[in-house]
Amino acid sequence: MMIYLCILLAFLLWTLFNSCFIPALKEEKPSHFPLVSVLVPLRNEERNAQDLVHMLQKLTYPNIEFFLLDDGSQDRTKELLLQAIGNDQRFSVLDGAPLPEGWSGKVHACHQLSLKANGEYFLFLDADVRLAKSIVESSLALLMKKNAALVTGFPRFPVVHLLEKWLVPMQHFLVYFHLPFLLANFTVIPSSTAAHGAFLLFHAGKYRKAGGHESIKDSLVDDVHIAVKIKKGKEKVILANITRYAACFMYSSNREVWEGFRKNVFPGFGRSFLLAGLMTLFYSVFYLLPGFLLLAGIVQLIFRQEANWLLFLPYIIIVLQKAYIDWRTGQKLSISLWMPAIAGTFLALLYASMGISIKKQGYTWKGRTYD
Repeated sequence: MMIYLCILLAFLLWTLFNSCFIPALKEEKPSHFPLVSVLVPLRNEERNAQDLVHMLQKLTYPNIEFFLLDDGSQDRTKELLLQAIGNDQRFSVLDGAPLPEGWSGKVHACHQLSLKANGEYFLFLDADVRLAKSIVESSLALLMKKNAALVTGFPRFPVVHLLEKWLVPMQHFLVYFHLPFLLANFTVIPSSTAAHGAFLLFHAGKYRKAGGHESIKDSLVDDVHIAVKIKKGKEKVILANITRYAACFMYSSNREVWEGFRKNVFPGFGRSFLLAGLMTLFYSVFYLLPGFLLLAGIVQLIFRQEANWLLFLPYIIIVLQKAYIDWRTGQKLSISLWMPAIAGTFLALLYASMGISIKKQGYTWKGRTYD
């Protein structure tokens, strides 16, 4: 038991140490103000369309253009976009071309947007992201200071539904725990890379040099794969803590959460059965087992009026680890109390995602199915 506790404590200490190497956005301005093209693909986004435009109109960066692409929406997305834009000449609304063979939908939409953009910098956003007014200045200043090709970050995730609370903030946990930020932010090693598609600020020239979205045309994990392409070109990628400046309202129901992550989890592991097996063993031993030990300690306390208090310590340590990451990323600390259940749900999601690949059913999202 003592060895087990020491390992869990080491994980906690590693997380504290690792977090020292992820820069946080702060209020600062770049040395000059080149044209920034804000590029947003939308497909069936009527619930986000108008709020998105109103948010973009409030951005304070002085030299900016907006291209919004309606990617074959079957709802009122385009109509609502045009209503919200009104006479704002900075906005252009594009009609997406039919999806070609071998492309994933979002990647093709982003590729079309990049061909229309005129800026020296490209900022790709998701329709469900909401930004602070000064985020363009702050992120561009960081990119210039670091001489990087890309600045990205995982936004804060306001969560309501149960699976949202358990699975969506888990993205922060996986990155803070498993990605060595020192290597990610200070080297061009492709394997030490993470990105979030809700916020990708590129130097346009370096984006094109890496092949842009066309170079990853069939990807279902396009944000990570394009960041890897950047690093393979020996350019720097900066993963920043942007949670004070960006929030992402990813899903509106438990079903959307499950379907959204199911299409990404196993492909995100490179469809590797070995890696999936290792992750299962790791999370079962270190993050699921503490929940059972906690229950054993509670049962002892209830029925024997005494308990082995060592049974409670693994749960306390993993909750502290999760709570620290939730605190750094602006999530509710109470979510951390469910860490064993979160780990179990994450593993169930992994195997659901893997099952689709095994059965060759294809991953479905927004009316499209991908192999």
